[in-house]
Amino acid sequence: MVSMVSPGTPQKVVTARDMGIVACRLCTKAWPMGTEVCGRCGHAIQSRDPMSLQRVWAYWLVGLICYIPANTYPMLRTETLFQSDESTIIAGAVEIAHYGNYGIAAIILFASVVIPLSKFWAVAYLAVSVKNPMRVSNHRRQLLYEIVEYIGRWSMIDIFVVAILSALVQLKTLASINPGPASIFFALSVIFTMLSAQSFDSRMIWDAQAKKEDASQDD
Repeated sequence: MVSMVSPGTPQKVVTARDMGIVACRLCTKAWPMGTEVCGRCGHAIQSRDPMSLQRVWAYWLVGLICYIPANTYPMLRTETLFQSDESTIIAGAVEIAHYGNYGIAAIILFASVVIPLSKFWAVAYLAVSVKNPMRVSNHRRQLLYEIVEYIGRWSMIDIFVVAILSALVQLKTLASINPGPASIFFALSVIFTMLSAQSFDSRMIWDAQAKKEDASQDD
């Protein structure tokens, strides 16, 4: 890994791995390289997780599969005295916008469509980037990873709305709102994409750069 302390003056940065130190990923306490179990919390210690990318892609694929029925099946079932309606996420947002609530419709579309699709793209991009050379700098990829982890929880806003409406609107035969099958698939999609992002070991971003530099020095 190389750090530019001043223009044109490259300086090699000594990493913890170079110094023979490994940190516990649970409690962050540092131990000598080769330590198998953390003496503080008892968690298994690994310098790098060899199965990280496999888990990333497995969770990512399951999350993507769940996202398809989450947008095709009804999210809400509204029953009144005279009729019963079912609406998907997009259809519900369009209906809300039809009544003039453009802000709420935009929030629902952003949280339910834009954020999930962006997370799928970002996680896949990060997983591919550690195996293939990318023009984007390591710092920007690290920032992208941190953003994905931070916004992951906000994708649950639709589930919260459904839960609140289902609890509040229960007027027996007059009117009632119940969650549709899409709510289960949407929750599963969010959970699996969060697991996919958490399974990604961001240190592999920097390992790829270090291997590239070592190869160039050997040449």
